[in-house]
Amino acid sequence: MKTRLLYMLLAFAGQIFTSAAQIKVAKDIGYGQEQSKVSNQLNVYYPADTVAKKGVVIFIHGGSWSSGKKETYWWLGRNLARKGLVGVIINYGLAPEQQYPQMAADCAAAVTWVSQHIHNYGGNPERIFLMGHSAGGHLAEFINADPEYLEAAGFKGKVKGVILNDAFGLDMNEYLSKAEKDDNYHNFLRTFSDDPVVWTKASPLNYVQQIENPHLIFYGEKTYPAIQIQSERIQKQLTAQQIPSSIYVIKGKKHVGMISQMVFGSNQLYQKILDFVAQY
Repeated sequence: MKTRLLYMLLAFAGQIFTSAAQIKVAKDIGYGQEQSKVSNQLNVYYPADTVAKKGVVIFIHGGSWSSGKKETYWWLGRNLARKGLVGVIINYGLAPEQQYPQMAADCAAAVTWVSQHIHNYGGNPERIFLMGHSAGGHLAEFINADPEYLEAAGFKGKVKGVILNDAFGLDMNEYLSKAEKDDNYHNFLRTFSDDPVVWTKASPLNYVQQIENPHLIFYGEKTYPAIQIQSERIQKQLTAQQIPSSIYVIKGKKHVGMISQMVFGSNQLYQKILDFVAQY
């Protein structure tokens, strides 16, 4: 409840801060086949100066695949734009109406839209990075690692890199096979069904051999053990494949705190993201 209240207060102040920062915002832009649906819309935050084409970060929100919306993360888009990047915050369909394949298809359609239109907002379509927190980290890595979804969406370019912020569900089979069967567990089944074969197919860690782009990985010192274990595992596998990757353990942070800390533009994660985008 306290977290929800914080987000409401931040959202209320959003337009004031955005205007003061000399950035622009394009809201509720439709992407995909059903552009009139809220779940198929995105917001673009970009510097007022659009002469030089800038790196683009597409953010996929978390929320256990069943909640969350782009408006909550206006501050992330604003902060990215203030630091010279183009931030794109997307919606996607949620459980129980949609399961993970359609969620991934939505995210891939958003990437395709960005690649075709982001030049209008000062973004460089050849320098697109995916970023996700929690369930959004799963979806970002899933469409990055399994080429099926971006290919089906007509994406012709390449994702330059992936930023995982306390990504949950990199191995859904491992998690659902071992997790306590509580309310969260049954909530996840609405997205991934009760079939272990589906859990395996939905796990980005099973597609690591197809990954070719650099990764920047964060997780909290006090986050869920599954996130710690699987974040370390994907980084080790990328290293074994000679794919550039960096991993940072953020002291004192739990799962929600790993994204809420980025409300503040001075947060340490931004400089690491800026360095990552600049390097690749």
